[in-house]
Formats: sequence, structure tokens, C-alpha cells
Amino acid sequence: MAGDKIICHCKQVSYIDIRKAMINGARTLDEIKEMTGAATGCGRCSGEIEKILASVCGCKGTSLEDVVNAVKNGADTTDKVAELTGAGSGCGRCKALVENIIELKR
Repeated sequence: MAGDKIICHCKQVSYIDIRKAMINGARTLDEIKEMTGAATGCGRCSGEIEKILASVCGCKGTSLEDVVNAVKNGADTTDKVAELTGAGSGCGRCKALVENIIELKR
């Protein structure tokens, strides 16, 4: 998803706001709601937020599940995660999220 598109119009929460919440540890819709206020109005954005939560790297099409599994299987650096999943080996915008996943192991 390119740019800073508004995802939650009720609360004016953007794609970047959601990604920043993920970098700060949000992994569920409830955690996104708590950190950003998104999906706490009409709730129509919930499905789009779930899609964002499921993805770590848009360049490589790498899912959160793939990165978490790589970390659980021993990938303890962004380079190792990139080798196994591709995440962080393209434009690099997802590296901060990958680092957080490594730190939290989730």
C-alpha cells in the first residue's frame, strides 16, 4: 500500500499510523484500536486493518506469520530474516517492523 492513505476515516488514522503501531508492538486489531483509535468508530475499516496486520513486507509479499515463524526458528537478525523470507531485502521500509518482531518474538 503506497503512501499515507487514510484507512480509518472516522478517526483519521492512516496506513503509516497503523504501521507505526505495529512497529511499537501491535499485532492484533484490538491492539491497533487501543494504540491508534482506528476501528473504534463505525468499524468498517477493520478488514483493511486486518490485511495490513497480516503483511510485513509489501515488496516481497512476506506475511507476519512467515517472519514470526522465521524468528521462532532461529532468525535473530534482520539479515537472517531477509535470507529466509525476503522481508527487508527490498526497499527496507519494513526493517523496523522486522526488528520489533525479532525483539518481541511475535
